[in-house]
Amino acid sequence: MCTRPCQPGQYFQQDKLYEIGFPPGDLGLTAKMFSRAALSCRGSTHGRSLFSRVRTTVSSHLTYAPASVTAQRHSRQWSNIPFMTMPLLRSHGKPFAHRSELKHAKRIVVKLGSAVVTRGDECGLALGRLASIVEQVSVLQNQGREMMIVTSGAVAFGKQRLRHEILLSQSVRQALHSGQNQLKDMQVPVLEARACAAAGQSGLMALYEAMFTQYSICAAQILVTNLDFHDEQKRRNLNGTLHELLRMNIVPIINTNDAVVPPPEPNSDLQGVNVISIKDNDSLAARLAVEMKADLIIVLSDVGGLFDSPPGSDDAKLIDIFYPGDQQSVTFGTKSRVGMGGMEAKVKAALWALQGGTSVVIANGTHPKISGHVITDIVEGKKVGTFFSEVKPAGPTVEQQAEMARIGGRSLATLRPEQRAEIIYHLADLLTDHREEILAANRKDMEEAEDKGRLAAPLLKRLSLSTAKLNSLAIGLRQIAASSQDSVGRVIRRTRIANELQLEQVTVPIGVLLVIFESRPDCLPQVSALAIASGNGLLLKGGKEASNSNQTLYRLTQEALSIHGVKDAIQLVNTREDVEDLCRLNKLIDLIIPRGSSELVRDIQNAAKGIPVMGHSEGICHVYVDNEASVEKVTRIVRDSKCEYPAACNAMETLLIHRDVLRTPLFDQIIDMLRVEQVKIHAGPKFASYLTFSPSEVKSLRSEYGDLECCIEVVDGVQDAIEHIHKYGSSHTDAIITENEATAEYFLQHVDSACVFWNSSTRFSDGYRFGLGAEVGISTARIHARGPVGIEGLLTTKWLLRGENHVVSDFSEQGSMKYLHENIPVPQRTSS
Repeated sequence: MCTRPCQPGQYFQQDKLYEIGFPPGDLGLTAKMFSRAALSCRGSTHGRSLFSRVRTTVSSHLTYAPASVTAQRHSRQWSNIPFMTMPLLRSHGKPFAHRSELKHAKRIVVKLGSAVVTRGDECGLALGRLASIVEQVSVLQNQGREMMIVTSGAVAFGKQRLRHEILLSQSVRQALHSGQNQLKDMQVPVLEARACAAAGQSGLMALYEAMFTQYSICAAQILVTNLDFHDEQKRRNLNGTLHELLRMNIVPIINTNDAVVPPPEPNSDLQGVNVISIKDNDSLAARLAVEMKADLIIVLSDVGGLFDSPPGSDDAKLIDIFYPGDQQSVTFGTKSRVGMGGMEAKVKAALWALQGGTSVVIANGTHPKISGHVITDIVEGKKVGTFFSEVKPAGPTVEQQAEMARIGGRSLATLRPEQRAEIIYHLADLLTDHREEILAANRKDMEEAEDKGRLAAPLLKRLSLSTAKLNSLAIGLRQIAASSQDSVGRVIRRTRIANELQLEQVTVPIGVLLVIFESRPDCLPQVSALAIASGNGLLLKGGKEASNSNQTLYRLTQEALSIHGVKDAIQLVNTREDVEDLCRLNKLIDLIIPRGSSELVRDIQNAAKGIPVMGHSEGICHVYVDNEASVEKVTRIVRDSKCEYPAACNAMETLLIHRDVLRTPLFDQIIDMLRVEQVKIHAGPKFASYLTFSPSEVKSLRSEYGDLECCIEVVDGVQDAIEHIHKYGSSHTDAIITENEATAEYFLQHVDSACVFWNSSTRFSDGYRFGLGAEVGISTARIHARGPVGIEGLLTTKWLLRGENHVVSDFSEQGSMKYLHENIPVPQRTSS
């Protein structure tokens, strides 16, 4: 409740000061609208105080001059509204060019189609859906945006009410005159739409008021007709009223006055920015948005957006971005089950609004999985529905790139093995020949990253390329080429099912891979070579911090692919799609492989919609120092595991020490070595209990530091070490240092991680070091591929059956044939 004194012409709402300003010449109409808006909120404390202040202010309007407009009475500065909670400054002019810019939309019109507002039986409202929409609008309103709703539903609400009244009346009359046995024969007459609208408007508005009140937001009803836009005086009055409502933080609820509106007449509809017929709520929303200079219209319907053919047809594809002129290639279906307009009307209205400077998104407001967040998702720039834009991208869309990668990948898979190897050898040569060009592009990325100061030291190190890295890359690529000769089409199993009926299981590419990597430009040629060797199409999404390096390396990859005409097989995504949007392309992408931080991997795993994700979310690697470990081996292996490249996912994060090693020269050497290497030590709970003055106690035993930091913990023996690893590890890579072979074998067999080592550094967990040439990542999954994933992990299988007029009925009890199921030996692979 407001407790601070108010000056004339001011009121308080949520502890913020507002000034009420009336548009010149519109005082009468505006005062009525203020009173209506305040009355709609009288049920709340805020509503009662607002009503009181508005009544006082309106009664003295003849002498009223707001402080903010005293000097320049006829000019309003709407951007200086004191209750803004976020910076949403935008001068209205051109519509937004990209979805990512929609988060800057300040004034938004939400159009609710009849199919969204009404139930499936067309009698009554979809209350749960409507409540969700009101919640989303309230969230955006409370962020400081100016929200307006153009709603349908009055006819459906009135139809429900009138049907109820008619049935009640008929039942009473028939019960009195005809007896109960005739009640079942009652029929409801056809209800006239205008009468339904008249009966439903008040109830619809009362419902909106009740819902918005739950979020301390007031709503005001405005009914319009064509005349309100074509009559200049009425248009000015409407404009002024809407501006004042928005200024007062009130959500206008606008609808055509269907109780009096005449039937739509043919006219010069949608002929220009100044002419549009209000035939339905689509055209109303468009006209209103342009009139009010709105930044965005969100049109909610019962379809997911605009399709290239009628939704439901076999080849229908959702159009992500629609451009003026593209309507010639679109076939429109019938209109929705209710309402005045179909998709064609929506597109015409959307293009008209776009021409007037307002962005448009058409999306599904009825789907139960997305309707609860569809409006907020659109404003956040997520790929929902169809976005109308005047700016065509320079290159193909990501959907088109995925289709190109699919077709190109299939062509790549049909090449002879030596042709695929030739492409990879050529790419390795290009890395060496264009070394200076690559390093120059990388220096530019490094300089930009350092100037902006946004990358942590580990990420900067990953971003950096060097001559040594490029040489290692070239060597790794040649290894991939040499080992890829029999990867695709290799026979794994051969079975004689019956006489002249032979079955084979052969390796084939997975399909289209999406590899998302950050701060690692060397990942691009590595993953490209593996995709080429395995015959997969590939989409690459690199971090913007490595854009110059990625572009250079991608150009060289395209040059290598071109020698056999398969350039389309690998695509670098340069559009503004968020990672979350890419993860929704489940019909175009077969496998996602994230390469980056644990946060990136987790986000992708959460965002992937129906697409498998290969990778690991964390690299919490352990080294266990047994009580029978060699002093020389311990210091070398621990130093290499932690200090050789601390940002790597296979670097040691926790050092487990047998309790008998404490207070021994070996323990002292370990601590001295870590101190010399400037490794910050965090003490585990057990280790801290042994020390009088211990290092800082670890916050979590599941920490991945990615830097010169590690945790030291004490265990009672090998079994205790294994239990600790299973409880706090990430199933990535774990190692034991001991001279006891039995203890080592026990550790190797019982630790359930992708990589388990004995007397070896955890840093060996790498595709190149394993002889795979390179890796697309290290998987901690339990199926398909585990550990460093090379060519084999990018292949799946298919079955080939060759017969001679064989049918299953021949193998029945009365049939003439019998199953043999004989295994046919498959020649072993020869190592290169």
